[in-house]
Amino acid sequence: MRAKIVLLFILFFFSFNNSVFPQTIKNPPDIVGEAGILIEAKTGKILYEKNANIPLEPASTTKIMTAIIAIEKGNLSDKVTTSERAFKSDGSRIYLEIGETLTLEQMLYGLMLSSANDAAVAIAEHISGSVEQFAELMNAKAKEIGAKNTNFVNPSGLPDKNHYTTAYDLALISRYALNNPTFCKIVRTKTFNIPWQGKDYDRTLINHNKLLWRYEGADGVKTGYTVSAGQTIVASATRNGMQLIAVVLKSQGKNIYTDAISLLDYGFNNFKREDLIKSGEEITYIDVKYGNPVALIASQDFSFVSEKDNNLPITKKIDIPKTIKAPLAKGAVIGKIDFYQGENFIGSVNLISKDEVKRKIYTYFWFRVLLFLLLLYIPFRIKVAIKRYKRYKKNKVNVSYQK
Repeated sequence: MRAKIVLLFILFFFSFNNSVFPQTIKNPPDIVGEAGILIEAKTGKILYEKNANIPLEPASTTKIMTAIIAIEKGNLSDKVTTSERAFKSDGSRIYLEIGETLTLEQMLYGLMLSSANDAAVAIAEHISGSVEQFAELMNAKAKEIGAKNTNFVNPSGLPDKNHYTTAYDLALISRYALNNPTFCKIVRTKTFNIPWQGKDYDRTLINHNKLLWRYEGADGVKTGYTVSAGQTIVASATRNGMQLIAVVLKSQGKNIYTDAISLLDYGFNNFKREDLIKSGEEITYIDVKYGNPVALIASQDFSFVSEKDNNLPITKKIDIPKTIKAPLAKGAVIGKIDFYQGENFIGSVNLISKDEVKRKIYTYFWFRVLLFLLLLYIPFRIKVAIKRYKRYKKNKVNVSYQK
């Protein structure tokens, strides 16, 4: 009887106290948001998707693109002056006054922490001269990144029928932006103070992204809301060296955070990333015909994301031509290294020459011909010289005799 009571207690404890004994999430989450996606940041591998290519309004997650263009095109110390159009911006603001000047860096903190639409317009006008011209930059950048189903008409994300993106495109844009250290620093900042014109105290900016306080490893990126767009979020977090990016569009209320957390938990609980090769890593040495041996190095990093319970070994196969001839330029593609998990091909990386390899001069055909001719010419010249010397000696003897 006592054993049964103990067993029942253990079963009750394990079923109730999930926070103490977290269980691996095997099934993908069922998010409330109309669209969503989860990717691993380094490789871009998609771990989950729901309606990921359906165009929807991004709301203030638009500002991710605004920020990265401003960082790339401007200088953080630039002086940005608030125009009347910026002053009259609708929605969330940091209450800039007409003619008020802040640095671009301060404007960016207002943009990304407080989701300030007035800062968005001020930044756009500073970089491009107008909101419309800045939108052209946004769309060009989107296409460069690979976001093919995206169109921006403003830097803030205020509603417009021609202003849309997809969960997939927004993940691509965010992945690109997170490669920029300045962007990363801003979006993981919880609070920041900037001057407030006409007041004897600063503006205190508080990041709207509540996950920075609530989720282990959270390091960005941006929330958004309009009535027509619903709740939107791009959430990133890093654990054990692996960064995940979750995008949720058109969710409702607090579900935006539970959706994001569900996606991130699913990724961290079920997937792992292995870094298989580093850019510049020496892989092998090869002999080069007509030149000196050279090291072959990896042209780029290569990482692989797989399910945690997938324990199939990862193997590699080097593929290099049998004969490599000089000259070789530094960085010339010589071969590749293929990676397999079990029998499945998972990717490849080009192998490039670490150094320039010049062809040895004596290996050229023209040099050999020249050498051959020279070898023929030298005996001839020697023979001619001997004849001249004999003639000289003979003439010298004849002159002496005549005397």
